[in-house]
Amino acid sequence: MRTLLAAVVLMALTACGSNESTKEQAAPTATASATPTNGADSMASRDPAAGAQAQVEIPDPEPRPIMQAQVVLDRQGFGPGVIDGKMGISTQNALRGFQEAHGMTATGKLDPATRQALGQWSNIAATRVVRIPQDWGNRQYQKTPKQPEDQAKMQELGYQSLDERLAERFHTTAEVLDQLNPDGQPAGMSGPALAGGGESTAQGNAKAAPTPAASPAPTASASRDPTESVFHAGQLVRVPNIGGDRIDPGVVEDKTWQATLASLGVGTDQPHVSKVVVDKSGGWLKGYDDAGKLVAMFTVTTGSQHDPLPLGDWGITTISRNPHFNYNPDLFWDADSDDTKQRLPPGPNGPVGVVWIDLTKEHYGIHGTPEPQTIGRTQSHGCVRLTNWDAARLAQMVDTSTKVVFQA
Repeated sequence: MRTLLAAVVLMALTACGSNESTKEQAAPTATASATPTNGADSMASRDPAAGAQAQVEIPDPEPRPIMQAQVVLDRQGFGPGVIDGKMGISTQNALRGFQEAHGMTATGKLDPATRQALGQWSNIAATRVVRIPQDWGNRQYQKTPKQPEDQAKMQELGYQSLDERLAERFHTTAEVLDQLNPDGQPAGMSGPALAGGGESTAQGNAKAAPTPAASPAPTASASRDPTESVFHAGQLVRVPNIGGDRIDPGVVEDKTWQATLASLGVGTDQPHVSKVVVDKSGGWLKGYDDAGKLVAMFTVTTGSQHDPLPLGDWGITTISRNPHFNYNPDLFWDADSDDTKQRLPPGPNGPVGVVWIDLTKEHYGIHGTPEPQTIGRTQSHGCVRLTNWDAARLAQMVDTSTKVVFQA
């Protein structure tokens, strides 16, 4: 999902300005069963009981304290953005949100008091080993064209490779997956990562023996072609141990949306948010419940010099999941003169990702992105951008009664 729309920089400066595109809600394809079973995929988290330690067959040879904090924060609704084991802007914002929600001084640092507060989840490991589902190998992955007119010819702006899909599923990047799987196998594993046998947590795979020696510290891999895959279906891989991915099919009417939630590792158990505050200078979005308690915080990208964030009080008109996008070059200052209007298909690589939350301010919304690693680092066309997984969570928290405040 790293291909730019050359004409309007829709990916690095994700496009807004097409409220007509997102008024259309994807039609439900089936009515889900009321049985509260888990509709997530086979790689869903399986956490130990409170106070118990997880049984791990392939221990991670590295402690990864920052990544462990990131996966806990992500589970608690304070999104650290891309989980990479680094103390970046998004992680600092997540820490501030967690600290504020727990009555602590919001330093944005992993200080002793915060470590102690996060300690109640110390049994949640930083990483886990999963097996990539076999049916992932049956999916056709296609490169995203650069031009809007070429994108409009596609049925879906889906993932370009299995690696890109895997990275988004675990809220990270392909480069981080490379580091967690040196030489193509999970850190801490000796012997080949077998294609058959075992479960998503590698249980029952006796041949996947852990090694007591720590793996060499991985070096940062160069950014690689997003259309190429290093990993494959059926392979064991070490991934960030994201959780909160349990899906109750009984509350999801649209099976396509359920599949999207599963692909993002996002569960249906989300708090209701009655007020959203977006701060331009801080680059964050906060969600408050009916009692005024902070229950969610995400790093966002907001506006630019050409398209500043429209400060003020707004409301939500519609929430579109897996939306199409009506590209109108007249609404973009950087569009090519020969661009024409195009209706782009839905998909995680679409200009607004998997969600568009339409606002009462015409042409403006809150939405996802095909470029999660750019959140908080690049500008937008005036709208508010989040990672696809954070946008999917927010879409389940808000409704048309939610108030939206944009502040400087």
